[in-house]
Amino acid sequence: MENQLSTKIDANVPTAARMYDHYLGGKDNYAADRAACEELDKVVPSTRRLAVNNRRFLQRVVKTLVEDYGVRQFLDHGSGLPTQDNVHQVAQRIDPTTHVVYVDNDPMVLVHGRALLEQDERTTVIHADLRETDTIFDHPETKRLIDFSQPVAVLFNSVFHCIPDDVDHGPSAVVRRVTERLAPGSYLLMCQLVSEDPEVRAFVTGFMDQATQGHWGRVREQKDVAEWFTGTEILEPGLVEVSTWRPDNEVAPRQLTQEWIEFGGVARLP
Repeated sequence: MENQLSTKIDANVPTAARMYDHYLGGKDNYAADRAACEELDKVVPSTRRLAVNNRRFLQRVVKTLVEDYGVRQFLDHGSGLPTQDNVHQVAQRIDPTTHVVYVDNDPMVLVHGRALLEQDERTTVIHADLRETDTIFDHPETKRLIDFSQPVAVLFNSVFHCIPDDVDHGPSAVVRRVTERLAPGSYLLMCQLVSEDPEVRAFVTGFMDQATQGHWGRVREQKDVAEWFTGTEILEPGLVEVSTWRPDNEVAPRQLTQEWIEFGGVARLP
């Protein structure tokens, strides 16, 4: 697979990162992204709540891994545009020595991320395709911040639906290559958009593939996500709709509609 990432920002073609930013109330998106969100909402109107709940899930996972499991290194694949309470902010509030490497193939993410992190020596963002494991792990900035002889938390948060199935470069292959390079005791966060309704899967997959001009994978089923966790020790409460993963309290927001959900969990490598 050739790594030929564009460094140009095309405001006329929606990207998943900018659409996600719009759903979270951010300002780093264009009219094309907002229009795509409006069309998507006509069929799956729970998408904004889903995006917000997914962000809260990520923040809870990071807090839990730092506080309860002693994780001090994070490698965040497909991190998206900076929002409030990013991984490094959540982690470094608990322990300022925590190191974080963000990875994204969207040039806009690179520009905004580097501006945000200019003064932070313990955090960086690199421009890479999440499928290029060797490129990411061998990147000078990754080597500067991450000690792979020690446990690392590797995050694939709401990103695998952006890549298609492929023997060498699909989600299963990526997970396999990543886990081969991690120390025992490392952690994996993996979740993606799923639906048990074949019509929803077909519509959203087709819509997003067309809207992003082929930069999309597919909406999958829960069983597909479960396969990625084979051979790992899944943390409680298991693989779930993410708003129910260790909620902060009993009245925390839940995903109320089920056209599609964000499904996954966190696991430890034995």
